[in-house]
Amino acid sequence: MELMEAIEKRRAVRDYTDAPVDRPRIERLIQAAILAPSAMNLQPWSFAVLIGREPIDQLAGRIKTWLLANFGDTYSPSIRAMMEDPTYAVFHHATALVMVLAKSSEPQAFEDCCLAAENLMLAACDAGLGSCWVGFSRPWLNLPDVQRELGLPEKHHVVAPIVLGYPKEWPKSHGRHAPEIHWLT
Repeated sequence: MELMEAIEKRRAVRDYTDAPVDRPRIERLIQAAILAPSAMNLQPWSFAVLIGREPIDQLAGRIKTWLLANFGDTYSPSIRAMMEDPTYAVFHHATALVMVLAKSSEPQAFEDCCLAAENLMLAACDAGLGSCWVGFSRPWLNLPDVQRELGLPEKHHVVAPIVLGYPKEWPKSHGRHAPEIHWLT
């Protein structure tokens, strides 16, 4: 796949098949992620991976319960209704979860992790995998007790929780607004 084709095709996929994503494929995606630029070449990222629909769905259920108890009233009515829907799964029943972690509090570390996350999602699209960055999960995943329970390294911060899987179908484009460009003289 050509680069522009992957950029144009990549979508947030929220409906996956049961097919597992194997470790070597995930390792290749992470290899693409670490090719992202980083400020002063600090490469402040690390990765945590969970494979398997059942453990991912279990985490998703815990996250949803916690979010409704802790942030429920701050959501818009449409998001609140989505979260209260018993069929809604935070991780969309994906078969793999890759978390991009900032292992540094250096300036630009979070932005560098975002660049790595975009590389990972574009590489996933190129490999025929769907992805979705699930920002809702970040507050729960960054709770100290949760990080200890999951075995995440101390003082690392989850920046980009990304689910992966084989899409049941590729979502259609919602289109994009024309870019707002300010040419400076």
